[in-house]
Amino acid sequence: MSATPTNYLSVESISKRFGERLIFENLTFGISKGQKVALVAKNGSGKSTLLKILIGEDTADEGQVIFNNDIKVSYLAQDHGLDENLSILENVFASDNDMVRAIRAYEAALERGATGDELQRCYDAMDQSDAWNYEANAKSILGKLNLHDLSRHVATMSGGEKRRIALARVLIEEPDLCFLDEPTNHLDLDMIEWLEQYLEKTSMTLLMVTHDRYFLEVVCDEIIEMENNELYRYKGNFSYYLEKKAEREAMEYANREKAQNLMRRELVWIRTQPKARTTKSKYREEQFGDLKKRANVRLENDEMHISLNPSRMGGKTVEFHKVKKAFGDKVIMDGFEYNFKRKEAMGIVGNNGSGKTTFLNMLVGREEPDGGKIVVGDTVVFGYYTQSGMNFRDDQRVIEAVRDIADVIPLAGGQKITAAQLLERFLFPRSMHFNYISKLSGGEKKRLHLLRILMKNPNFLILDEPTNDLDIFTLSVLEEYLQDFPGVLLIVSHDRYFMDKLVEHILVFEGEGKMRDLGGNYTAYRTRIQEEERERKKIEAQKPSSSSAPQEVKTARSQNKMGFKEKFEYDQLTKDIEELEVLKAKKEAELMQPNLDHEAMTQISQELGEIIQSLDEKSDRWLELAELE
Repeated sequence: MSATPTNYLSVESISKRFGERLIFENLTFGISKGQKVALVAKNGSGKSTLLKILIGEDTADEGQVIFNNDIKVSYLAQDHGLDENLSILENVFASDNDMVRAIRAYEAALERGATGDELQRCYDAMDQSDAWNYEANAKSILGKLNLHDLSRHVATMSGGEKRRIALARVLIEEPDLCFLDEPTNHLDLDMIEWLEQYLEKTSMTLLMVTHDRYFLEVVCDEIIEMENNELYRYKGNFSYYLEKKAEREAMEYANREKAQNLMRRELVWIRTQPKARTTKSKYREEQFGDLKKRANVRLENDEMHISLNPSRMGGKTVEFHKVKKAFGDKVIMDGFEYNFKRKEAMGIVGNNGSGKTTFLNMLVGREEPDGGKIVVGDTVVFGYYTQSGMNFRDDQRVIEAVRDIADVIPLAGGQKITAAQLLERFLFPRSMHFNYISKLSGGEKKRLHLLRILMKNPNFLILDEPTNDLDIFTLSVLEEYLQDFPGVLLIVSHDRYFMDKLVEHILVFEGEGKMRDLGGNYTAYRTRIQEEERERKKIEAQKPSSSSAPQEVKTARSQNKMGFKEKFEYDQLTKDIEELEVLKAKKEAELMQPNLDHEAMTQISQELGEIIQSLDEKSDRWLELAELE
């Protein structure tokens, strides 16, 4: 008989309003130990509000949130929440547990140059709390997130770096239950893939909000959807969710149609009845009321429609001729040549700081090349969507942001549409048109920014991280529009799903001025990179070893027995390991000397580390040869 899962979180009948606006009502769900749950909903549906209520930053108007008292909870918010007066390391080790206290005391003792009993107490505390492993794991996670100089103060860092520090801190703390709000934002593609694998294997219980659909596919085992103030739970990953959501909606439409047909028959019966009602007919009349509610339920969701009319493009688009660009010693481009074709869809990838944004800025004329030239065709109309371009005034209303571009917008087929009608197509109902933009959610602001870009009817569309904070439903509509986009499409995105659906080839920024153009979508690019890496390792493995004759080793192993050379190596390793064990014990004894100063202790610790590393390497080789013996 299977054990009952441990309940970590219970949400019971919570509701929330902002003024007259109902955000959600009577939501009930729970999360058990080990679950990895994603919360999906359209922008403005209340995902962030729900998360804030769960972590205690806001309160529900009704209902309650109950946590298991014996668990540790952490939260990765959109706002990093770091102390900018501290360094990376100080922020990461800001939590309060035995391991962190031991690490802080040890680091402080080293800083003071402590010796003797004081330093020994720090060593003992590190041993007892297993802080050595904790510190090593912390530095490994920070390294994967490209955070290496741990002494840097947070105040000097970019927003993306701060976000990565906040993510590292949550992962290092290893809470029992972790809330993650858009965990892949500000990560490059390698980091996202690493995080995906890390969370897939971790024992942490997760509740996350993310638009990354590959992330949902790999990491999550349950998806909760918020729709029309109700929750729907799907016990599976993203593809399972899509399948079951389609089945649910088809069934709801069928049930409504059935109720409508039945209501028509009941309506005929109601109208033909005499005024005097029998008990039976009164009951039937009451049933008719319930039937009417089921027949009139609204199932059609407002869908975003994009049907704008890009300007016609001539034969010449944009040409790069031997373009060079550098910032000091950092080379971005070194004689780059490229001609964009009409109806081309290019993806751009590269590590943060490799020059992607500089390339885009040169493309639209915001930056000049150091050498060569960029030629732009006369008919090219750029549309450049970038995070930094989202400049709205605090006192600006939604309708004003659109009318700043145009009151009337031309559509395909010679039709026209007003600014108000276009807003409705982009899921801004008339009740929101005179709302202040400052009151919109992050995703709603991004959607409005995208609308302003598309209103200019560009034929050369550049999208720099367009998917951040957009919900998966908006992304699906945007993808459908972009698949039929008649101009040039250029995408920089960490959303692998988005890239796979839209791009035909990838321009890779490899650093130091090196750039490669590879055919296929993002998955094809990653497959090729992995194949190249496997081939590189294969070539490395086939290089002759300096310690033994390759042919003899190969022959001996193929016969599954030890050759003369390997027998000699085996015997020598046995002696080396014995000597290293003696030397290791000697160095460990030296470290225990009470009158050891800081400099000597540091030197002995370094020597001991080298001995242990050599011992591990020789032991691994000894075990390998012992199998042949």
